[in-house]
Amino acid sequence: MTLRRALTYLLLGAIAIAMLLPLVWLTSTAFKSANEDIFAFPPRWFPAEPTLANFVTVWQTNPFGQYLFNSTLVAVLTVGCNLLTSALAAYPLARLSFRGREVIFTAILATIMIPFQIIMIPLFILAVHLGLRNTYLGMILPSLASAFGIFLLRQAFMAVPKELEEAARLDGCSEVGLWWFVMLPAIRPALVTLGIFVFIGAWSDFLWPLLVLDQPELYTLPIGVVTLAGTFSLDWRLIAAGSVISIVPVFIVFICLQRYIIPSETGAGLKG
Repeated sequence: MTLRRALTYLLLGAIAIAMLLPLVWLTSTAFKSANEDIFAFPPRWFPAEPTLANFVTVWQTNPFGQYLFNSTLVAVLTVGCNLLTSALAAYPLARLSFRGREVIFTAILATIMIPFQIIMIPLFILAVHLGLRNTYLGMILPSLASAFGIFLLRQAFMAVPKELEEAARLDGCSEVGLWWFVMLPAIRPALVTLGIFVFIGAWSDFLWPLLVLDQPELYTLPIGVVTLAGTFSLDWRLIAAGSVISIVPVFIVFICLQRYIIPSETGAGLKG
């Protein structure tokens, strides 16, 4: 058993190192003072003379402050809309009985298998006809609701003890009040988990904003990083610095919210 556990830890450690190496190399490149250090052999994992000049250059020569604001606004709006629509759709599918409930849920799940590239053109045409090109609402249009979010929250709603729901009904709680004051607090870990997934997806989305935007003042960070690649020259240090700037907020959000992902005992209040 000890040998098996050691091999398991060794395998997990190797996987973790393999996943962290690109991030370490990206961060190292962002702090290097010369392009020659990037292509040196053997590779130099740590810069000989670390510098912040690359970050200063990126921030001063490009409107990264505006890109950061755009990405933050789009990500926050996307998370808010997705959590609201997913929770509203998941609650009746989990706790209410009505004809066709399973059929509706199965149809929603089936949409998960449809690649975004297939619905991308119809969504773009819809955005154009609705006048949503070059707007924040147009950028969050594909993420207003998600089948994965509905599935995740439905499973969380189904895990809430029925005694909690019955006690709220005996106290005269309405259906909306039950959903808001009882059910949503009970599935907070699932809401936070979904919020993190949606935030990362909205923050790192590149293809849809590239299609729906043609005004530089509305660009998000992923598109802003691409603009760092010049037509006739390519400075990998600046691209790495811009990439580091774009991923730092994601790390901050995850570190701040990771403790809320741990499942809680929704039925703890029922123990007398």
